[in-house]
Amino acid sequence: MVKQIKININDSFNKELPADPILENTRRQVTKACFSFVKPKQTANPEMLHVSPDMLDNLGLTEADGKSEAFLNIFTGNEVLENTKPYAMCYGGHQFGSWAGQLGDGRAINLFEVEHDNTNWALQLKGAGETPYSRTADGLAVLRSSIREYLCSEAMHHLGVPTTRALSLALSGDEVLRDVLYNGNPAYEKGAIVSRVAPSFLRFGSFEILAARQDIETLNTLVDYTIKHHFSYLGKPSKESYVQFFAEVTERTLQMIIHWQRVGFVHGVMNTDNMSILGLTIDYGPYGWLEDFNFGWTPNTTDSQHKRYRYGNQPNIGLWNLYQLANALFPLIEDAEKLEAILNKYKVDFETQSLKMMRNKLGLELVDDLDTQLIQNLEDNLQLSETDMTIFFRSLGDFKKENPTDGIKIVANAFYHPTEISDAIRQNWNNWFVRYASRLQKETTIDEARKEQMNTVNPKYVLRNYMAQLAIDAADKGDYSLIDELFQLLKNPYNEQPHNEKWFVKRPDWARHKVGCSMLSCSS
Repeated sequence: MVKQIKININDSFNKELPADPILENTRRQVTKACFSFVKPKQTANPEMLHVSPDMLDNLGLTEADGKSEAFLNIFTGNEVLENTKPYAMCYGGHQFGSWAGQLGDGRAINLFEVEHDNTNWALQLKGAGETPYSRTADGLAVLRSSIREYLCSEAMHHLGVPTTRALSLALSGDEVLRDVLYNGNPAYEKGAIVSRVAPSFLRFGSFEILAARQDIETLNTLVDYTIKHHFSYLGKPSKESYVQFFAEVTERTLQMIIHWQRVGFVHGVMNTDNMSILGLTIDYGPYGWLEDFNFGWTPNTTDSQHKRYRYGNQPNIGLWNLYQLANALFPLIEDAEKLEAILNKYKVDFETQSLKMMRNKLGLELVDDLDTQLIQNLEDNLQLSETDMTIFFRSLGDFKKENPTDGIKIVANAFYHPTEISDAIRQNWNNWFVRYASRLQKETTIDEARKEQMNTVNPKYVLRNYMAQLAIDAADKGDYSLIDELFQLLKNPYNEQPHNEKWFVKRPDWARHKVGCSMLSCSS
């Protein structure tokens, strides 16, 4: 055994919650338990591709630790840290609106929990082998999806979006068979493992499965545990603290989705098993950023017909999922009116906070009754022709209220087909810029200060799908340098970074219909 890394283990989940008594790693229904003990699969020839310095520091680890053989072995599943007992979590979920029963960590294995600087972190491996919850799958992951998850986890954090984090990205050395588009054409791809980090990986589905099975005793135990470790300010367990717990989860979920809408992020698969109880963005599968501003866009091929999880519907789906969580918690609360009041508050608060978010994106500090109409007109205009959301809002910071006729010129680079914009559309834009200039005249902030404020909420750089795909294509050929280049770029998404201006561009034509850029599946 190689020299161990020094890390402050502080396990609670697998010590305080009921475990599956069966230790064999066989697919099965797991009842009256929150998890099953399971060891990661040994890999053929692991290779560490990238480690996040931020997360090393958050865990009390050094850069030298991240380069050690012990780190490589532990975070590829080839070695179990002393005095730890890895496990897979049991949960259920509503998938695309239908109850799917038991799901669970089918390709995620939780290693241990760490305490550092008064913060607790749970660490898990994604792609480290089968578990009792793998159903018909192999529990593995491929490099393609692992690069996307690794980069996006850290990119979202630096955008200010609540999210799980990523510690490391590694090759397993194994080949993994995948059918990318579920069209009967499977192929072998490089196997990979991502080490994911979060205060907790509990999901709405963790509670739903217990309620669905009428296992109220375990449900009660899990809710008490969750409040004790993650919502301790709510006090001792009681029906009132359970109500407050649901209110907190609702508020965190709302804030998370507001951030998604702000930066143009589309999760792609908002099933209840992919909803964090802490209001974190979790499970980066077929996600994407809006290229052109389009409320109807979803990156998920599985959802291409009904578009349940499209950009414009994410706030509604958040509420729908919260209704399912309310149903799961009801046996402990037994007060439908209080739960309904919280859900109704979500509707009101979302309208209020969404308006505030859009005011921030437009650089408006004062409140004006006509702002709602101004924003609605803007969103209508953005959909008249193909208009890049990120470039539009970032460029809008250069607008001067004294020169409304320069509006179109300032945002021209955001239009995908500027020469095809009709006179009628151009007139609509000119009218809007006149109204926007008039509205800005009511503000006391000078143009330079407004631009500075707008640039703190309108990112210059996001992880566009084509960017991730370029890194994936290079990695498939053994070149992993672009992974680090994008990782460094996305650590400062609101900064100008003149040397990285090549990434502040619209989606290239070659990526418009390319698999991995315009469409993704849940396959990984």
